[in-house]
Parts: sequence; C-alpha cells; structure tokens
Amino acid sequence: MHTIRILVVGCGNMGTSHARAYHQMGGVEIVGLVSRTPKSRERLSNELGGYPTFSDYREALNATNPDAVSINTYPDTHAAYIREALDADAHVFVEKPLALTVDEAQGLVDLAHKKNKKLVVGYILRVHPAWTKFVELAKTLGKPLVMRMNLNQQSSGAHWHTHKQLMNSMSPIVDCGVHYVDIMCLMTESVPVSVSAIGARLSDEIDTRMYNYGQLQVRFEDGSVGWYEAGWGPMMSETAFFVKDVIGPKGCVSIMDEAKGESDDVDSHSKTGALKLHHSEIDENGIFIKKDEYIDTSDEPDHDGLCRLEQDFFLTAITENLDVSEHMRDAVNSLRIVLAADESFRTGKTVSL
Repeated sequence: MHTIRILVVGCGNMGTSHARAYHQMGGVEIVGLVSRTPKSRERLSNELGGYPTFSDYREALNATNPDAVSINTYPDTHAAYIREALDADAHVFVEKPLALTVDEAQGLVDLAHKKNKKLVVGYILRVHPAWTKFVELAKTLGKPLVMRMNLNQQSSGAHWHTHKQLMNSMSPIVDCGVHYVDIMCLMTESVPVSVSAIGARLSDEIDTRMYNYGQLQVRFEDGSVGWYEAGWGPMMSETAFFVKDVIGPKGCVSIMDEAKGESDDVDSHSKTGALKLHHSEIDENGIFIKKDEYIDTSDEPDHDGLCRLEQDFFLTAITENLDVSEHMRDAVNSLRIVLAADESFRTGKTVSL
C-alpha cells in the first residue's frame, strides 16, 4: 500500500484536530496546510514539525497533487472545494454540511461515483462509541420513538466571531442539525415525512435574513417524532443547553451530562459521561420491575481521539475500497431535512418530504 498524500484545507478547530490525526497515522503524509490567515497555518505547521503552507486552495491543489483532500473550511466553500478536489482525482473528507443545497450535495455525490472516489462527511457522532451505544439502546425501546435533542452555545469573543461567520451561510439548526437528524434517522430506521420549525433573530450583529435560534420538529413514517434545538450567541442560556433523550413504549435512554463543561467548549459537545436506561415495565401494583441502569462511558475518546476515528474510517475507505454509497446518501438525506426546516421557518409552513 502506498502512502496516502493528503492536503489539509482549513486550520481552525476541526482542521487542527484532523491534521493531528493524519500526523500520527501510518500510511498518511500531509503534503500541505491551507488557510486564509498566516497565523493559523503557521501555528499548526510549527506544532506538527513544519509542513508546507499555502494561502490559496487552488494553488495548493496544483502544487501538491494530493491523493486526498481534507476540507475543514466554512460551509459556503464546501461544494466548490469538493468539486475541485474530485476533478483533480482526489478522495475527499469534508466537514459537515456537504453543501448548501440538496441539489449541490447530490451533484457532488454523483461526481464522486463517476470519478470512483471516496467522499466522506464528518459525522463525528457516527464513530463515537457512546453514541453508537445510545443508538443501539434506542432501538430496543419499541416504536414510536420520541427523540429530544439540543445543543445551545453561549458564545462570546472568538467563538461568537466564528458563529457569526457561519451564519453568513446557514443557521444553527442547519449547521449543527445535520448531526442530530442523522442520529434520529439511525434510531428509527424510518423515512422522515415532514418537518416544521420555529426560530428567532436575537442579535443585531447578524444579517436581518438570518436567525441565531431555532428548533425543528421531524415526523417519521413509523409515527416517531423528534425535535432539535440550537442557538448561538452571548445571550444564550446555559440551563439545559445539552439534552439528548429518547423515549419509547418500553422506556427511555438519556445521555447524562454531569461532566459537561461550558456550552462553548467544543470538546464538551461530544462528551457523554454515562447513559441512563430506564425500563417502563411495571408489576400488578404499578411498581417498576427493573431498576434504572447506568452505562459508564467515561473512558470515551476526547475530541482529537474522535477525529482520529473519523480519519481511520476515511483511510480504510480508500485503502480497502469500502463502499460509502450509503454514507453519502445519508449525508444528502440529513441535509434535506435541515434545509426543509429552514424553509419551514421562513414560510411558516410545515414542509412535506
């Protein structure tokens, strides 16, 4: 097996974590680091021992001729960068979302098939051991499921700046929502049939057409329902900012968050601590038959460790020629749902899928 030569585009939080993973992995060589600001790429290059740096993506792509490209930039660049990488015959890892529209996303999937290249989207919860167990337990609760999830972030300083940059192209329920509606689809294994949403613009610092708080509701063919809530900004409450809870006829399972940090701590967004499984079965006196179970997940990987698991999957997909068709289809499907939620907010109407 030859060494996979990879170009890392974007040297912020996610790009840094993924670059650290590539640096540690066997069979991978970083051929360049790309970012718009000299400070971020030089900092990362120095941390990892001195990789070549570039300010221009196209220049870097032509100069390095990589086997793979890792795209960790703002969402409004994803589609164009993916297309250029695929046209250069490179495999692609891209942070979510895949694109800004469903048509764009499907076009990229079609191009990846045509080029016979791997296109992997950074759905970090799919490689998370505790979230995998969470999905597994949810499937034991019967149908329909009621899924309640949120991730609100009280952000200031650099975090608020990043959120405002993200909101130049999409709202919080679109940017973060793809993770959680993807999990809902995995839990129900059912077809989403409609989406509705509410939202509000809580800051004069963002475009009048954008909203920094939103909640979406998804209905599934099997009767399951789910909601997801996300808000960004200095005004957001840190009370109940992290809710991950699934209810079914046979009981419920919840991610316990006692070990949570502050809501703008990126590493805390994927931490779990423990899972609590409650059984609904009662005896003839109406008393619960089984005690609640606690599944310890405190030994889970940290954020960099989860990024390493994502890149292990990406490298394996390339070297072992894994079929990632289902992965790509799911990425388009979750994007379809959150964009329908955005449409619902803007029109005030429920959107049928």
